[in-house]
Amino acid sequence: SASPIMEQLTFFHDHTLLILIIITILVGQMLISMLFNKFTHRFLLEGQLIEMIWTILPALILIVIALPSLRILYILDELYSPMITIKAIGHQWYWSYEYSDYKKIEFDSYMIQSNELKNFNLSLISRS
Repeated sequence: SASPIMEQLTFFHDHTLLILIIITILVGQMLISMLFNKFTHRFLLEGQLIEMIWTILPALILIVIALPSLRILYILDELYSPMITIKAIGHQWYWSYEYSDYKKIEFDSYMIQSNELKNFNLSLISRS
């Protein structure tokens, strides 16, 4: 990893992927067993415990995924004295860039080269 934050993101990705793999395997195993099982259980129609479990278990799984995600989100939001600040603004037909750290440098970047702009109506490209 290039930074500790990226290492935390990789750990979170692995953690979430492990949870998804376990859920996929369990649901797949249950579907396959239900497909080949011809018997019915006499208490299957009235299962208060199983209904409570499959109501609470998804909420617990979401909490287990959300807590590390929120922690990483707040870690990513911290600024560590950047060396340069670039402000990029997207307009309809071009981009504006501002470097406010030094001499307040600003410029626009058009997708069409400046020598090709003569053939087009400039009022369609930039409006104030």
